[in-house]
Amino acid sequence: MTEDLLTLQKMRIISWICLAVLIAGSAVLVSVEFAVAVVVGGLISIGSFWVSQTEVMRVIHSVTSLPALEDRQAQAKQGQKGYLVKFWGRLVIIGVVLLVIIKSQAVNIFGLILGLSTVVLAITFISLNVARHYFFRGRR
Repeated sequence: MTEDLLTLQKMRIISWICLAVLIAGSAVLVSVEFAVAVVVGGLISIGSFWVSQTEVMRVIHSVTSLPALEDRQAQAKQGQKGYLVKFWGRLVIIGVVLLVIIKSQAVNIFGLILGLSTVVLAITFISLNVARHYFFRGRR
C-alpha cells in the first residue's frame, strides 16, 4: 500500500512539473495569454485528479478497515455507488465550468486543452518509466 501511495504522490509531483514546463514553454514560445489558459486547464485537471484520488483512497480505507468479509463486501458496494455519483457530479461541474470559460472566451481554447492534458502527460511519463525499468533493468 505504501508503494501505491508513493506512486500517486509521484504522479502528483510529475503533474505539477509538467504543468510548470507547459506554462513556461507557452509563455516563452506562444504568449502570456496562452500560458494563462494552460494554467487554468492544468489546475482543473490536477484538481480533478486530486479529488478523485482522495475519494478512491477514502473508499479503500473504509472497506479495508472492516474485519468481516460480508461487511467489507457491503461497504465496497455502497462505496462504489457513492464514488460513481461523485464522479459523475464532478464531471458535470467540470463540464459547466469549461462551458462557461469557453463561451466567455476568457482564455485561449488550445491553451486550455493543453493544460487539461497535464495529468495525461504525467501518466504517460510514469508508464514509459515503468516500461523502461521493466525492459532495461530486468523484470521485477
